[in-house]
Amino acid sequence: MGSMEVTILGQKYLIKGDVPSEYIKQIADFVDERLKEVYAASPDITPLKAAILAALNIADELHRIKNDYNSISKSIKHIEDKADSLIRLFD
Repeated sequence: MGSMEVTILGQKYLIKGDVPSEYIKQIADFVDERLKEVYAASPDITPLKAAILAALNIADELHRIKNDYNSISKSIKHIEDKADSLIRLFD
């Protein structure tokens, strides 16, 4: 388990985890960018509200991706079932 110092909105944080430090930096940079987007849209927002809005935006994106993934998985399953049915016609 390693640790790495990252900077989010100018504040340094020590992050510990059992993933590569490059991954920790990538995630921290992602969060930093999302927070900067919130501040760009609402410069007078409090840090707590900015963090909540950024978290909601990230959660929304995650749920949309999960829904898209589930939809694609169902489509693939349907295609596989159809292909199996067609293959059985040749048996």
